[in-house]
Amino acid sequence: MNEKPSNGGDERLAQLQRRLADFAAARGWEPYHTPKNLAVALSVEASELVEIFQWLTSEQSAKVMEKPETAHRVADEVADVLAYLLQFCEVLGVDVLDALAAKIDRNEHRFPVSGTSTPNRHSSE
Repeated sequence: MNEKPSNGGDERLAQLQRRLADFAAARGWEPYHTPKNLAVALSVEASELVEIFQWLTSEQSAKVMEKPETAHRVADEVADVLAYLLQFCEVLGVDVLDALAAKIDRNEHRFPVSGTSTPNRHSSE
């Protein structure tokens, strides 16, 4: 099941990862881009994404992209989370797409589709 996307997704992801690395290098930020610092920054950005949804009901959160100002905030925070994740992976040499494919494979084995109508437990359980 480790199929590569045929739409050039790998290349686009690699280009974006290179742009992030070049951006940081041009500003001399590499000394600050340690695994610890990038993990902390990733957590902060993920928290900023969570903050948008903090006091919304489930129904309100499902409609968050309907308001342009909120949609823009969500898209910005998603971009920040992905940027820090890609930088983190670059520094540690993790292929993010391979890691995701391997994790999906493991989860498919860990949580097989059941033939019953009883919902399977969630991966957080």
